[in-house]
Amino acid sequence: MTWVITGLGNPDEEHIHTRHNTGRMALEYFAKQKKFGEWKDDAKARSFVIRGAMGKALVLGLLPNTYMNKSGTAVTRFVKSVKAAERLIVLYDDLDLPLGRVKISFDRGSGGHNGVESIMRAVKTKCFVRIRIGIASVNARGEMKKPHGEAVVERFILGDFRPDELATLKASFKKASECIEAIITGGREKAMSELN
Repeated sequence: MTWVITGLGNPDEEHIHTRHNTGRMALEYFAKQKKFGEWKDDAKARSFVIRGAMGKALVLGLLPNTYMNKSGTAVTRFVKSVKAAERLIVLYDDLDLPLGRVKISFDRGSGGHNGVESIMRAVKTKCFVRIRIGIASVNARGEMKKPHGEAVVERFILGDFRPDELATLKASFKKASECIEAIITGGREKAMSELN
């Protein structure tokens, strides 16, 4: 049984360290931790692909080289049915969660995220696992400060993480990796109850 894990982001050099590339960075972190080897360019899928194993499960990591709103194009190369989508895990940045928070979700809407929306349209279902990685700023009292207004939101998500946010971001990647492992080895329900 193969699990497909997709890290959402934008492929250009200028987007590498932006908040909107959080899912992509998290998957790269996971693949490195698991020593999956080298990413390969799959021209037909318009993605970088990596393969590995976790116990008896095969894992295919996917970094779409399309822009965020076309992410589904890459995913459908490997997820060809609604049933197969139940073994799809999508990692992405979530502005509704504070930086440092990671949450597993299943069978829910896109929350306005263009990459998730694209995948839902492409695989014709919302029944796949999401690992939502918080990117919203937090003030000194630990309260979330979510930007408002389309231009402000766009500037924020396409901006780079501040140096003081990077340690928290690395902890988020570690937690996201734990979530992936828990989902694959123990099932999504157990992972959600233990890690959310």
